[in-house]
Amino acid sequence: MKWKKAAAILMVMAMTAGLAACGSESSSDSGESEGGADGSGKYVIGICQQMEHPSLDDATAGFQDACKELFGEDNVEFDVQNAQGEQTMCSTIMNNFVSSDVDLILANATLPLQTAAQATADIPILGTSVTDYGSALGIDDWTGTTGVNVSGTSDLAPIAEQEDVMLELLPDVKTVGILYCSAESNSKYQAEMFEKELEEDGVEYKEYTAADSNEIQSVVTNAVQEVDAIYIPTDNTMAANPGIIDNICRPAKIPVVASEQGTCSVAGIATLCISYYELGYTTGEMAYDILANGEDITTMEVRTAPEPTKMYNPEICEELGITVPEGYEPIESASAAE
Repeated sequence: MKWKKAAAILMVMAMTAGLAACGSESSSDSGESEGGADGSGKYVIGICQQMEHPSLDDATAGFQDACKELFGEDNVEFDVQNAQGEQTMCSTIMNNFVSSDVDLILANATLPLQTAAQATADIPILGTSVTDYGSALGIDDWTGTTGVNVSGTSDLAPIAEQEDVMLELLPDVKTVGILYCSAESNSKYQAEMFEKELEEDGVEYKEYTAADSNEIQSVVTNAVQEVDAIYIPTDNTMAANPGIIDNICRPAKIPVVASEQGTCSVAGIATLCISYYELGYTTGEMAYDILANGEDITTMEVRTAPEPTKMYNPEICEELGITVPEGYEPIESASAAE
């Protein structure tokens, strides 16, 4: 009878579906995971670097090396983008990362961090080469964690010790010019801390700010006529243009103390600096903890930089007649390396 034949067909179909379901469950239980934004099993990490200069380049390299070692080189993929210091480009990059649904975003420097935080509240964001997360993200009661999808590493070197370096090498300094980009909130934060240290030691200071790289030459030209020395905090705009600073300060015999090695190698006499490679590497370890170990980024404390190192530029110190005591490591100046 037709109805018996139809019932038999339905029973066979049901059994086939049940077997298929069992097969699917068995595959899931095997421990294999599709993972990754591209569905290939790889973790896909979007990296946005604010601009090109040695410190940021080193942080990106350290991050990638840590991820390759911890995840396995075949299990992680990077989409590396450079914003060239432009906020519009940075926003475009971050929106593309969000559209691609990357597994994690590395924001290398303050502008990428701020832009990433505006672009997504879901994808984990790790910052590096960021000095002060509280001011960067507008968090007034900063406790070390953000409470949102953001954490990372800070490149803040000890400000008091940086001032000690300046006074150790320039004990007769009377007025210090503090040079930074007014568009970078982290630089303002460091400048204010440095000013407090100078006030405690009875040293006068003046602030000199440039809105962008186009204003550096005129600002520095004015500064060297009014101060005995210049201090530059970790500032991306200044770090990207140390040649302009050196071309004005060195002929004027005005010594510069910088907060990072790249600037010091071109324009400075000394620095108390960190390794940006190690900073990036530490950030890569945090990425592994989040993606592979399931650590909650909202409660991850921002990690500080490794132990800073006293370094000096032998060429500029000799030219300016500055005697450097023991305990400083030499930096090969950019001109000597050419």
